[in-house]
Amino acid sequence: MPILSTDQPRPSDDQRLNLLSGRKILIVDDDRLNLRILHGILKGEGYALETADSGERALERYAIFQPDLVLLDVMMSGINGLDTCRTLHATYGSDTAPVIFITAKTQSDDVVEGLRAGGVDYLPKPFRAKEAVARIRTHLYNRVLSEQQKSLVDQLSKANEAKNRFLGMAAHDLRNPLASIRGLAEFLQDTTIGPLNDEQLELVQMIHATSHQMLDLVNELLDVATIEAGALKIRPEPTVIIELVSRAVHLMNMEAAKKKTKVHLIHPAVVPLLPLDPQKFRQVVDNLVSNAIKYSPPGASITVEITSNDSTVSLSVRDEGPGIPDGERDKLFKDFGRLSVKPTGGEKSTGLGLAICRNIVEAHRGTITAENLTARGCEFRVTLPLA
Repeated sequence: MPILSTDQPRPSDDQRLNLLSGRKILIVDDDRLNLRILHGILKGEGYALETADSGERALERYAIFQPDLVLLDVMMSGINGLDTCRTLHATYGSDTAPVIFITAKTQSDDVVEGLRAGGVDYLPKPFRAKEAVARIRTHLYNRVLSEQQKSLVDQLSKANEAKNRFLGMAAHDLRNPLASIRGLAEFLQDTTIGPLNDEQLELVQMIHATSHQMLDLVNELLDVATIEAGALKIRPEPTVIIELVSRAVHLMNMEAAKKKTKVHLIHPAVVPLLPLDPQKFRQVVDNLVSNAIKYSPPGASITVEITSNDSTVSLSVRDEGPGIPDGERDKLFKDFGRLSVKPTGGEKSTGLGLAICRNIVEAHRGTITAENLTARGCEFRVTLPLA
């Protein structure tokens, strides 16, 4: 079936009729005269027509015929039209063909009852041929558009899955050689194989820094591919969050020292054990503290604080950076959502870290928020349930 792009001009009447040619309509009425009248009205429209003279027969014919539209009389002996419609929706769910009720009742309460039963429209008796044809064309065309939309979504989903597989394979294949380059650069910096002159040492340091940035990007791309593929696995275990965050802050202070920045940790004496995936949650802590260092000016003071109450534990990271610019809040926590503010030490940013953090936090049934502070800076807060 051809897909109608939103960029294409609106189809002409002839094009719409061509799209509807061969569409299947099931006509259900226990009055044979009504069946003949509707059959006569529609026989010249190019539809495939099938009839049933009861609700029970309609359910049988529907399963075999698989119509694109059902014209269904409301008042029938046995199963009436409303119950027949409800049964179709209970059986086929969202794939149920649109149902247009045939009824002599035109009071608003009767129409509302039909719509509540799952109908999309109604045809009043006695039939007016032009009106009946127009209503049927409209609902069949809507059915065509719905099918095309579903087909397009399926195509996009398959393309996205292929993209994720490619990203995953590319990131996985790049990670090992990049790690080797970084390790070899560290080996050269240690002068294990002999001293380096100033120019050589500067080049090795550049290689080490660049390979480190590239490895971070590859790891983030691999994380994004894993998350989008629905393969993010959280393996929670009872965790002392104070110990986990303390280790992260200790290591981050080594990085912060390069900018003469200090990371301070504030926490209560005891916090209840939390069901966390230590490795994944450590990734969240590292990213939030790293961002605070990255966007704060040299010599800044960054505060990491753990608080708790009867039902939750919160981790907040407060920096002294420029905060979230007006009008850019919607970019936070989205893939490649870079803000206009720039890192203060020339550090690189992919715009992926916060999106990954959000997915990890939500996988722990938690929330992550960001707010500008009154004076300057920004606070990122992660809140996790105790159970």
